Amino acid sequence: MNARALRLGAVLALGVGLVAATVVVGYFGFGQVFQALARIGWRGLTVLVGYSALPYALLGTAWFCLEKPWRAGRWRIFAWARMVRDASGELLPFSHVGGLVVGARVATLQGIPAAWAFATTTVDVTAELIAQIAFTGLGLVLLFTRQDPPSGLAGSAVAGLAITIAGVGAFIAVQRRGMDFITGIVERILPAAAPAAAETGDMIAELHRRGGRFSLAVLIHLAAWVASGLGAWLALALAGIKIGPLDILGLEALVMAVRSAVFVAPMGVGVQEASYAVLGPLFGLGPDIAIALSLIKRARELIVGLPVLAIWQATEGRRLVSRAPEGSF
Repeated sequence: MNARALRLGAVLALGVGLVAATVVVGYFGFGQVFQALARIGWRGLTVLVGYSALPYALLGTAWFCLEKPWRAGRWRIFAWARMVRDASGELLPFSHVGGLVVGARVATLQGIPAAWAFATTTVDVTAELIAQIAFTGLGLVLLFTRQDPPSGLAGSAVAGLAITIAGVGAFIAVQRRGMDFITGIVERILPAAAPAAAETGDMIAELHRRGGRFSLAVLIHLAAWVASGLGAWLALALAGIKIGPLDILGLEALVMAVRSAVFVAPMGVGVQEASYAVLGPLFGLGPDIAIALSLIKRARELIVGLPVLAIWQATEGRRLVSRAPEGSF
């Protein structure tokens, strides 16, 4: 599949998502949703934008803690690369995998060896997936202890969590046992890239042997998930919307689990809105307020992500200009 087909697929998926999101908003009433949006207002949006510094700092720290040895000056490199990773994965039309590559590249351009940047990215993603499993499990516990879930939801939720655990387990097994096989494939297809692939595989294995730092990364990622959920609770609380912090954590955990499962949808458009509308009432949040919260969070992603992408693009542009031969422009 060529790049043009991938871009076309991303545009079509985004279009379908926008239609689905519009249908969801229309089903619950444009007027009610916009009233709820106005109720949360600029204050809630400002709080979410400013508060996002905390989850980003935690995410950067989780990646940084895989470093060897820890060098305080490198923390900002991983924090910035993580912001670019998320912004590119969410806002640019080339999937979350592309965002991971961009994040590793940003780290490399700031002095992190390429093999180490890609190895730590792989292990950091693994730590984040394990933390999300724990966060999703927390959401399910909070839902099941709050009330009896609708028929079929409990079984589907548990089955989905079990599939996710199996997938992450397979991902870890490949990292620990299958890197030689992957390196062999790379050697046959792209012989020039084989040494770099082998070096990256060795570093991934080394990172997994250092279980203490990996466990610390998982805990920090879990803290980031919790912090992100509490940011939504704070925005609602300032708008006078009463919902307990545990309830919002349960809602955020399950919505993010659904959005991660349907990762092919750009920015989770449509999927996120439908998830908030369906799951919000189970935690005491009306569908209009839940959808409004989703839209406010999307605005936050744009307000934070677009400047990050602009700075990254400007940096890339300056680097290319500086490397270009004189007189080539």
